[in-house]
Amino acid sequence: MPIPIRRAKRIWSLMKKESRQIVRDPSSMMMAFVLPMILLGLFTYGVSLDLRAISIGVVVERMSAEAESLVAAFRSSGYFRVQLAEDRRGLEPLLVSGQVQAVVVIPADFAERALSRQASPVQVLVRAAEANTGELVLNYIEGTLRHWQQNQAIQEGISPRLPGVRFEPRIWYNPEADYLAAMLPGSIAVIMTLIGAMLTSLVVAREWERGTMEALLSMGLSRGELFLGKFFPYFLLGMLAMELISVVGVVFLGVPFRGSWWLLHLVTAVYLGYALGLGLVVSSVTRSQFVATQAALIIGFLPSFLLSGLVFEIQSMPAAIRMLTTIFPPRYFVTALRTLFLAGDVWEVVLPNTAILLLFAGVLLGWAIRATRTSLA
Repeated sequence: MPIPIRRAKRIWSLMKKESRQIVRDPSSMMMAFVLPMILLGLFTYGVSLDLRAISIGVVVERMSAEAESLVAAFRSSGYFRVQLAEDRRGLEPLLVSGQVQAVVVIPADFAERALSRQASPVQVLVRAAEANTGELVLNYIEGTLRHWQQNQAIQEGISPRLPGVRFEPRIWYNPEADYLAAMLPGSIAVIMTLIGAMLTSLVVAREWERGTMEALLSMGLSRGELFLGKFFPYFLLGMLAMELISVVGVVFLGVPFRGSWWLLHLVTAVYLGYALGLGLVVSSVTRSQFVATQAALIIGFLPSFLLSGLVFEIQSMPAAIRMLTTIFPPRYFVTALRTLFLAGDVWEVVLPNTAILLLFAGVLLGWAIRATRTSLA
C-alpha cells in the first residue's frame, strides 16, 4: 500500500477515535455547546455597561409647571426611577447608603428664573463610590436636562440652536447604540478562545495521564499525523459552536449581521487555528490536565476578555497596555467580528486583521507540531 494512503488511513483512524471520545465525554460536549450558551447570556446581558432603572432622588423645593415638566422628563426617559422629596436632607442618607445613585435639586425659584429667561441652576449630587458608574449617571442626567431644555425652547417658539445651523446626528453601524449588538460579536472571540484553547489543552495531557499515549505511539505515527488527528475534530467542533452562537445571536437576539457568512467562517477558521494551536502547545508541554487548564486560562482566556477591546476600550487604555494588546490575537479577531456584524465586508479592516491572525495561527500551529512528542522520553 502506498505510504500516502497508509498515512491518510492512520490520520482518519485517529480522527474517528478522537471524535468518538468527544461524543462520549459529557464535559467536552458541555464545553462546546452548553457553556457557550451560558457565556453568551452572561456577556450579552450580565456584562453590560449600559445603565437601566437608575434610582435617583429629585428634590422639588417648590412645585410648579416647569418643575413638574422636568420631573416628568426624568420619569419618561427610560433610565431613571424617581423618588420625590421636598428637602434634600431626606435623600442624603439614601445617597450615602447607595439606595439612590444621584440627587437632583430643583430650587424654589426655578420657575421664576425660567420665565424671566435667566439661568436656572439645578444642582446634581452624584454618588461616585464607583467612578465609572457615577460618571455614566451624571452623563445621563445631563443628557436628560439638555433634552428637556430643547423641548421647552421649541414649545416657546425659541430656536435652541444657532440660526443657520441645523444639527442632525447620525449614528452609523449601530443606530440605536444597542450594547447587545456591540457585545455579541466580541463575545464570540472569548468563546472561541475558551473552546479552542481549553478543550485542546486537555487532549494530549489526558492521553499521558490515562496511559493511552503509549498505544498511540505504538502505531508509528509521525508528529504531523498525530497533530492532524487531534486538530481536525476540535476544529470542526469549534466551527459548529460558532454557527450556534451566530444563529442564536442573529435570529433570536436580533443582532444585525451585515457581512458575508463565508467571510465570517474564514476569519473564524483562521482564529481557531491560533486557539487550537495554543491549546495543543500547552497540552504537549505540560502533560498535566490541571496545569494545562490553568495555563490555557491565563494565556488564552484572560487576554481575550481583558485586552481584546470586548469590555474595555483599547484607545482609552494607557499607552503601555495598548502596546501589550498588539501581541494578543483576540484584539484583531474582535475588530474583524464587529466589522462583519455591524458594518459589513469592509475589506480595509477585515483583511489586515485576518492577515495578522493568519501569522499568529501559522506560528502557533508550527510550534504545536514541533512540540508534539512521538516517544515516551
